[in-house]
Amino acid sequence: MTAPYDHPLNLTMQAILTYGSWALTLVFLVLALRMSAKERTPFYVLIILAAMVGAFAEPLYDEGLMLLFYVPGIWTHFSAFNIPQPLWTHSGYVVLYASAAIYICQQIHAGTLTKKALYGWALIELAMSCTFEMIGINGGAYEYWGPHVFRIFNYPLVIGVLEAAQVICFSVAAAELRKRVSGPMGLLGLFLVFPCTFYLANFGAGSFVIIALHLDQPSTLLVTIATLLSLGSALLLIRAAASFLPDEATALAKTRATGELGATVNG
Repeated sequence: MTAPYDHPLNLTMQAILTYGSWALTLVFLVLALRMSAKERTPFYVLIILAAMVGAFAEPLYDEGLMLLFYVPGIWTHFSAFNIPQPLWTHSGYVVLYASAAIYICQQIHAGTLTKKALYGWALIELAMSCTFEMIGINGGAYEYWGPHVFRIFNYPLVIGVLEAAQVICFSVAAAELRKRVSGPMGLLGLFLVFPCTFYLANFGAGSFVIIALHLDQPSTLLVTIATLLSLGSALLLIRAAASFLPDEATALAKTRATGELGATVNG
């Protein structure tokens, strides 16, 4: 099985993904600037920038999970592993990953995010991933060309679950970094936290399916088993990340205690 390098690229979809994702990136950057100004920290802006820089490693992901952006007519700025990268990868990372992360981190910092709510964010991220990628795939911009299983509208479901785990892990790790560093310089660690958590999920939990896809003699049975293992591993990652957050009862007790303390002080 070989990559479909000669597959035609839908130039209209390329334009939609490029201009649309960069327009949304500007919107999220403005929101991040406002959030950073309100809390007097560059944290949220750095999340946006870390995701954009992290997109330079996208060829590693493409090679591992057998993704190819269609080549004929592609607007590209560099190529690695013989996979040209479209101009919208950086903006796509902001829309698909950083946009949710800034709000998750904001809620963690405010102490309002519970384990249950984090699972809700994981579902939101899964829905975002499915929507974004199904549009790109079925619109003729790229494809996952390997022997993936459990496809929905040509989109391998395991990709969406791994991406959800990745965003949840990045958000929790970023929030923990913010707690532990002093000064803006320490927050530059976000530029390392992003790729570390990105490949923790996609190449860690996803290692089973990646190896199965690249076997010299792959089989549907082996890919199916490996995909189930990677799905389970991704869910375990989300559960592990949720362990850093309080449950509903603990959060409620903390809120009540804070309210009672405030009433006492005001009284």
